[in-house]
Amino acid sequence: MADKPEQVLIIEPQNELRFRGPFTGSPIASYMKLTNPTNHQKVYFKIKTTAPKRYCVRPNSGLIKPKEVCEIAVCLQPFDFDPNEKNKHKFMVQTIVAPSEDPDEDVTEIWRDVNQDQLMDTKLKCVFENPVSSTTATKAKASTTTSSKPDSNTTDSKSKAVGDSIKSSPKPENEDKLMKAAQEVNQLRVEESTLRQENLQLREEVMKWKNAALGKDMSYASVPGLSQHPSSPLPMSTTQIVIAVAMVLVGYFLGKLI
Repeated sequence: MADKPEQVLIIEPQNELRFRGPFTGSPIASYMKLTNPTNHQKVYFKIKTTAPKRYCVRPNSGLIKPKEVCEIAVCLQPFDFDPNEKNKHKFMVQTIVAPSEDPDEDVTEIWRDVNQDQLMDTKLKCVFENPVSSTTATKAKASTTTSSKPDSNTTDSKSKAVGDSIKSSPKPENEDKLMKAAQEVNQLRVEESTLRQENLQLREEVMKWKNAALGKDMSYASVPGLSQHPSSPLPMSTTQIVIAVAMVLVGYFLGKLI
């Protein structure tokens, strides 16, 4: 089997995505940046993960034109941190170069019949950093040291805890955007389901109206005489014509005599 081609995109970070806890409150965000360094090649990308229920990726697929940059937000859902689960979650960025005359087709159509020999992929592992655990370890270490400088140790541990708490919430605006994006995704799914149900109901109504219209036309056609034109006046018979002429002549002669 031939070796896979080298990754054409520049992916930052290259090897791992870092998530800083605590992980039980609100979603934690990490970011990827995909850069297309080529001059004339469009590149399709798709992002996969070994734990899809734990993450919200936006966008998780798309098209990057030459010299363009795409930022990916990876949002880790709240969960109870387990040290045994550390470094088990992984992400993979799959890419493929678009054909020379690609009309910017739908992404799903591109990946449906993808040639595996042209597929490029890059793997990143997830690293969880829990400041709660590190603060506890720092306090335990400070209690076992000598009491020569108790105030300085306490100050250092507090400063580390404050520093960790400050670092634990990077880019609050982006996290708010991610929360809103996750809510929008759920709302769109609900609206999609509602629209599908309404579409089915409308189709049923249209079929009912069509059937009713067809039945009405058939009932009109079955009644005799409804489709015929109004009858024209009956022609006069020969006897009636003779009587009319006779009456005219009689009247003429009576007028002469009088």
